[in-house]
Amino acid sequence: MKRIEITDKAIAVVNQLKKKHGELIFHQSGGCCDGSSPMIFEKDDMYLDESDVHLGVVAGVPFYMNIDQFEYWKHTHLTVDITEGRGASFSLEIPLGLRFIIHSRLLTKNEEAFFNTK
Repeated sequence: MKRIEITDKAIAVVNQLKKKHGELIFHQSGGCCDGSSPMIFEKDDMYLDESDVHLGVVAGVPFYMNIDQFEYWKHTHLTVDITEGRGASFSLEIPLGLRFIIHSRLLTKNEEAFFNTK
């Protein structure tokens, strides 16, 4: 069972970014600017610590969320998508005139039980 998934359109953008930048990492901080949106960075440009929760891997890229943000989203299933428009962040897709967004839905009872037993 997965807590996070990604759309085909977003996978295409991730693959384009991988070709240009190599290994990547998604992070959603909940901080300033577009911090509540998922951002993608070169792997070595993002420092992780105990305040980051690993939600899964999408399109071969690990996805982390700050624990404070996770507290707001822990009851949801998340889907990474892409939309046109420039965000106000340092995320790698911004120069393409695109930005990653999150769609969410509440976890089903089965999903919630599964994730609460981990």
